[in-house]
Amino acid sequence: MTDKNIVDRSRTHRNAAVAKTVRATREQLQYGRQGSAGFEREMVLLHINTVLQGAAAGPVLVMLTAVGGLWFDDAVWLLAWAVVTMTAYAVLVLLARRASQGSCDQEQASRWHRSFLLVYALIGLCWAAFSYQGCTACQLDTFTYYKSAALLIALAAMAMATFALRFALYMIVIPVTIALALRAGMTRDISDISVLAMICASGLFFIFMSQRLYSTNLKMLSFQTEKDDLIAELEVAKSVSDEARRRAEESNLAKSRFLASMSHELRTPLNAILGFSEVMSGEVLGPIGNPSYKEYVGDIHRSGQHLLNLINEILDLSRIEAGRYELNEGALALSDIAEDCIGLIQLKARSKNIQITEAFEPNLPMVWADEKSIRQVILNLLSNAVKFTASGGEIRVKLGWTAGGGQYIAIKDNGPGIAEEEIPVVLSAFGQGSIAIKSAEQGTGLGLPIVQAILAKHGGEFVLKSKLREGTEGIAILPRERVLESMEPVEGVAGGTASKRRAFA
Repeated sequence: MTDKNIVDRSRTHRNAAVAKTVRATREQLQYGRQGSAGFEREMVLLHINTVLQGAAAGPVLVMLTAVGGLWFDDAVWLLAWAVVTMTAYAVLVLLARRASQGSCDQEQASRWHRSFLLVYALIGLCWAAFSYQGCTACQLDTFTYYKSAALLIALAAMAMATFALRFALYMIVIPVTIALALRAGMTRDISDISVLAMICASGLFFIFMSQRLYSTNLKMLSFQTEKDDLIAELEVAKSVSDEARRRAEESNLAKSRFLASMSHELRTPLNAILGFSEVMSGEVLGPIGNPSYKEYVGDIHRSGQHLLNLINEILDLSRIEAGRYELNEGALALSDIAEDCIGLIQLKARSKNIQITEAFEPNLPMVWADEKSIRQVILNLLSNAVKFTASGGEIRVKLGWTAGGGQYIAIKDNGPGIAEEEIPVVLSAFGQGSIAIKSAEQGTGLGLPIVQAILAKHGGEFVLKSKLREGTEGIAILPRERVLESMEPVEGVAGGTASKRRAFA
């Protein structure tokens, strides 16, 4: 039942929605947000938090200012001013507390913004009243300089408290500046003019710094939002990847079951076809009357053998890809395996008048590898060389050391060759070069991928070199870790240096 439910067509629509969300998020990350409207709610909440955390700072500053003013001048108006200003700060704190307790969406954030601006306008009027007043009992403009210092401290404090709320600092600076300008215009005193100039310059500086802090917080919020969007996109991609991996595992399971079933269902009739066609071709039970029938039987046998080889190669490649290709490793000599494989392929080479020459480096140590797999690698390379080499050609088999201390076997032919851009195609499953297909007999296209996979299982490498109309060279490389270090012969042991040769041809 699992194999029948691999494709879930309903997932196409869900994946389309996910892809649309991912595209929108990616565009948002790429182009960013325009303006600060999208973060007005966050900035209002930040301002509310700042006001609540510094609720006592404003009243304390007002009290210190009033006490300091009373030190210079016994003016009753300072007490009244302090009460009104502290009341304005209390209204600000109460408004912030009420805003923090209620819900705050985008529309309500705009309302709270306007309410805070009105309260700051009231606070600005209070400080403007303080800046407009003078001192009649003071000498040498002492109160004027004290007033300028108090205003500078108040503006700095308000700039730090209102940077998250746009235009809030303007509500403080503009009334104070107007009040100082009116006083300087009425008195035309140099001290009042200097205070006006200093407060104007300081107000511009504080406004500039407040805007910079506001922009910095906007960028921080933007980066935070982009990070959250990126995390969401990664989670979506991970979910899609997990789903794709699950479906791939199910598909791989279905493929394995299909290949196992194919191996059982096809090999049984193929064995009968091969066996009976061989009996009929050899005329074991009697002569075949019609010569055409005998030729047809030979075609049936060859076709069945070709189909069986194709099934075996597909199963080998599937086991390697599934990680179920186990190596039965042992010590072996590459020269012995190469000579045996050359003996096996020699008959077919002679039928095409192809000469096979050997160039083996002597005294090579043994390697630790799977004999069946290495034999399959060499046979595949030799079969391809014979298959793609024209009559009268030559095949060279070399065996020696690599620069890194490993061993290699290279098989080179002078066939039609492969175009450089077609080498990746040839190394892929069922891939063949265009010229080779036209000039040689058909094959399955699985020989070289199997060679490459087997060498990768051994930690080795397969290199394919080819030029058009000059030939092809396949190099199978085993790493240094596979080479066994040779030991000195033990004295008194007969045949310690003799090599045992095996002939499978």
